[in-house]
Amino acid sequence: GFLDSVADRYSDAIVYSGVIAAGLCNLWAGLLALFGSMLVSYARARAEMEGVNMAGIGLAERAERMIFLALCTAIAYWYPEALNYGITILAALAHFTVLQRSLHFKKEIERN
Repeated sequence: GFLDSVADRYSDAIVYSGVIAAGLCNLWAGLLALFGSMLVSYARARAEMEGVNMAGIGLAERAERMIFLALCTAIAYWYPEALNYGITILAALAHFTVLQRSLHFKKEIERN
């Protein structure tokens, strides 16, 4: 529901901000990952307000991003750069997901 979605955005912001503030990733990659994460959620919410279902649309939904980030964090125990690379990959995946959702929205709106 609504509160769950808001809590998810806060937790995403806290996680990404912590990684950035700790210097565990490149600043710009971290910011792009943070913004991408927020935009993935916004794209879904906004499209669904317009009546377009976004469930399952996009390569990197929140669950996939969090699992990937957890794996990168675990690998970083042995290979510290893993988190930096992971954040960079997450940034790309998040923005790619926004693109996928935008294209899906456009297709659905034009069809209706």
